[in-house]
Amino acid sequence: MLKTSVAGLSALLICAAAPAGELHPIVEVQNGYLFGATADGKWIKAEEAAKALRGETTYRIYGLTQSLGEAKGGKPKPAEEEVCSDLLTVSLSSQPEKGAIALAGPWNALPRKMQILDATQQVYVDAARDFLKTKGIDKPKVKIESILRVDLDGDGEEEVLISATNYFRKDESVPMRSPAASYSMVLLRRVVAGKVETQLIVGEFYPKAYPKAAQEEGRFDAPNAYKVIATLDLDGDGKMEVVIHSDYYEGGETTIYRCDPKKAEALLSVSCGA
Repeated sequence: MLKTSVAGLSALLICAAAPAGELHPIVEVQNGYLFGATADGKWIKAEEAAKALRGETTYRIYGLTQSLGEAKGGKPKPAEEEVCSDLLTVSLSSQPEKGAIALAGPWNALPRKMQILDATQQVYVDAARDFLKTKGIDKPKVKIESILRVDLDGDGEEEVLISATNYFRKDESVPMRSPAASYSMVLLRRVVAGKVETQLIVGEFYPKAYPKAAQEEGRFDAPNAYKVIATLDLDGDGKMEVVIHSDYYEGGETTIYRCDPKKAEALLSVSCGA
């Protein structure tokens, strides 16, 4: 099964903090994959962005909770891996172990501090359990990987991001086939019109196990495990996007989401796997 794609959607936000027409490329740090760029409030696909990038570019590298310094990046070129040959990569002069995103932009992409909370807090365990029940998992075993608190919109009201995954594996690996009552999700808890709401950013839910007959035929559904790796203002509008990485048994994907009160929208994504 082949899972290799680069996706991008245009946004119509006005980017007041960035000079009109100036291109701001975005790179996934660990593999050097080019997501694309932002310019004048729009989100631009990798292929189009690469045409406008010339020579050496200065990037600032960001991790989950902090800026990790600068790096120089060359002109984008096709990935060397055969299964990812449709991706474009940027060679970075520095790739910190905790680096997630490299951005060529003059603004501070981490304008507000994130807090890492205790993943066992009962209020969030209960919220995750209640949400899983709405997805047909009647008696969910809640396993929260991380809880992050940050003011995404800059309005003084903090949001909470919950990454939760349970495929019932002791070694934390992602199986080829989904067990019964398994799941992986990233939830956003925020105040909307004075009420706390739980919003799904992305997730997969498996109330029933992958069919045995299909397993005997050698088929599989390759479930994903999702987690938040950064929250950053990637277009300079003062609001922070949520960056989520997912792994499946022989590949992965990283996607940038804009999270409005009514919905979460995927903006740019890179994925590679066999």
